[in-house]
Amino acid sequence: MRRAVLATTGISSLVVTLLALKPHQLPALAGVSPRSPTASASSHTSTGTGTFTGDPIDTRYGTVQVAAILSKGKITAVKVLQAPDQNGRDQEIASYSLPRLTQEAIGAQSAHIDAVSGASYTSQGYIQSLQSALDQAHA
Repeated sequence: MRRAVLATTGISSLVVTLLALKPHQLPALAGVSPRSPTASASSHTSTGTGTFTGDPIDTRYGTVQVAAILSKGKITAVKVLQAPDQNGRDQEIASYSLPRLTQEAIGAQSAHIDAVSGASYTSQGYIQSLQSALDQAHA
């Protein structure tokens, strides 16, 4: 009987502790550094309409670059221009993470989105490139 009480108390304490944890922010990843800002808007008006190319971001596994397509300041699409694809694993990660990141960016209407689990470097590169594209749109 004592063991059951102790086990139940221990499990309850563990559950409460886990529920009290706050989600962490994605830290700046080592090895992720932006290239020099050479990208520019391809068709841009003062209303935030057009295609805005983000900076290419070097990650541990390759370069990530996106272009944000905006209409009246709203993200309507995000086109991936470059993604890590050196091997089958890179291609697999890109194939499941990039559509999810794009869907989240359109839903959030910003680059403040969650990283995809298992694709931390690709996610961080995507987010940084998208933010640089959005910065150009609002400049």
